[in-house]
Amino acid sequence: MANAAFMKPMQVSADLAAVVGKGPMPRSEVVKALWVYIKKNNLQDPKNKRNINADENLKKVFGGKATVNMFEMTKLVSKHLS
Repeated sequence: MANAAFMKPMQVSADLAAVVGKGPMPRSEVVKALWVYIKKNNLQDPKNKRNINADENLKKVFGGKATVNMFEMTKLVSKHLS
């Protein structure tokens, strides 16, 4: 089952928990919660929808970067899951 890993509850780092809430939660839920946060705080770049403009909380998750694209975001968020 390829999807089993995606559904397995994972520990969420303190920095990521500030954005998506306390874990453990599956990666799919983390990504969903991340998008809720991004949309609620208007962090998606209006000119380039693939880019996310980080606020202070997201900068901690994104390793200090102010802007990341969606693909990079997934990779950076993975570092906060165990």
